[in-house]
Amino acid sequence: MWQHNYEPLGGSLGLSAPVAAVPIVVLFLMLGVMRAPAWKAALSALVTALIVAVAVYGMPAGLAVISMLYGAAYGLFPIAWIVFASIMLYRLAVDTGKFEVIKDSVGSLTDDRRLQAMFIAFSFGAFIEGAAGFGAPVAVSGAMLAGLGFNPFYAAGICLLANTAPVAFGSIGIPVITLAAVTGLPVLPLSAMVGRLCAMISVIIPGYLIVVMAGRKRAVEVLPAIIACGVSFAGVQLYVSNYLGPELADILSSLACILVMVAVLKLWTPGTIMRLEGDTPVTVGALKHTGGEIFMAWLPYLLLVAFVLAWGEPDVKAVIDRWTHALMPSFLPQAPTGLNGILVPGLHNAITRVPPVTPAPAPYAAVFTFNWLSASGTACFLATIAAAAVLRVSPSKFVGIYRATFKQLSFAMLTIACMLGLAYLMNYSGMTSTLGLALATSGVAFPFFSAVVGWLGVFLTGSDTSANALFGNLQVVTANALGLNPILTASVNSAAGVMGKMISVQSIAVAVAATGMTSADESRLFRFTLKHSIALMVVMGVVSMLYAYVFADWVPVVIPAGH
Repeated sequence: MWQHNYEPLGGSLGLSAPVAAVPIVVLFLMLGVMRAPAWKAALSALVTALIVAVAVYGMPAGLAVISMLYGAAYGLFPIAWIVFASIMLYRLAVDTGKFEVIKDSVGSLTDDRRLQAMFIAFSFGAFIEGAAGFGAPVAVSGAMLAGLGFNPFYAAGICLLANTAPVAFGSIGIPVITLAAVTGLPVLPLSAMVGRLCAMISVIIPGYLIVVMAGRKRAVEVLPAIIACGVSFAGVQLYVSNYLGPELADILSSLACILVMVAVLKLWTPGTIMRLEGDTPVTVGALKHTGGEIFMAWLPYLLLVAFVLAWGEPDVKAVIDRWTHALMPSFLPQAPTGLNGILVPGLHNAITRVPPVTPAPAPYAAVFTFNWLSASGTACFLATIAAAAVLRVSPSKFVGIYRATFKQLSFAMLTIACMLGLAYLMNYSGMTSTLGLALATSGVAFPFFSAVVGWLGVFLTGSDTSANALFGNLQVVTANALGLNPILTASVNSAAGVMGKMISVQSIAVAVAATGMTSADESRLFRFTLKHSIALMVVMGVVSMLYAYVFADWVPVVIPAGH
């Protein structure tokens, strides 16, 4: 069994951390300086990480290759699968002509681009994040904005910025639930603290979006809508996360926000209507459509909501998982606990993690969850099939849409596979832990750097859930060593981590593919989102410091058993 060594260079964390960061530096240079397509940048970083893992960390080559393949498999399922199904649903609406009616119906609410961006990218995108997650919000809302006539670059950038507020409670609260499982801390206190952190950001994100999009002056022109959008979402998110738990925090807050926004758009109109440079005006023709026509146009997305919510319901999910388990080939090495978990051959428990990353030496599990029936992507795909049936799309046309979607997303899926291969290789080799431990040496400044740790985790993995699984325990161990409240640092890992979502290479690849841009635009989009990602992460780090040393009484306290 191979054992982690987090200080492979001379037993020094200071020497080892810069080497562990080399693959990340390569990724940044390829995207930000050399302006390479995302798949080339991800592949270059992956090759670099393989060299560092084997040559510096002494990781056996076989383990390195298997960990890369494991990560790539996770990138394709469930992440690429749900993105594929989401984009295919959008293409179905376009190819059947229904999206033209959707454009008219949105235009009937408002033809102001600022308000459309808030409604689609923030309100509707947050609902998709809460129900499905894993890239679906950017794929769905980005494609919708581009279809509404937005400049594709604006559409992609706006959706990436908007997809920060809801991510910590995405996919029916999975990130917080995972954080609780990894750290051993109770779910509700973690949910409450994550909610208190995220609500502070959620309330400003709608305004931040419009300032980035149109400038301060033009943002002030729609200030009533900005306030209504931010306060309705953040208020419900704060209440639900503190009193009901993480599962419905996004669902209920986004529904409240959607209802408030519809009311605002029906009852109030800004003094000036804004359009973007080079914009394609949307003809407001909803009055030409009957209620039935509008309903049928929105039906694919209504079916998407219905299927995803049904698939996310615990009892339904449990039944479907049992069906999946029954259909699983018997020759696959299945995990003894939990349905549909496949033990990764040659990697599961073949590596030992050691303190301080873990409380004691422990084997590093490698379990690939292949819940292909109960996955959110499957729910999206079934919604697409159901929509095609209702809209009377012929089998040949459906197959054509499938092929066109695959062609559109081929490089995006390659990028996702490479990035997750990189993330898993860095995890299983110990490189990521080296970086985390280096940041954890910051002492009294650790509450700030705990935000950096979470941000780094989401940037690498593209997932707040994965970042919580990766760094959650490190946050708790470091907090206890420094006499800090572990609820705070663990929660900051999740809440600040979402700021890394907008620059994760797989998110950028999805946004580019969804809006119809070329791979050459990926580096441009990365440079656009990078400054906003860093700025918001710094804000969260400062907030974390304030909670640690000024408003410590506002952080939930968990009393150990027996005290």
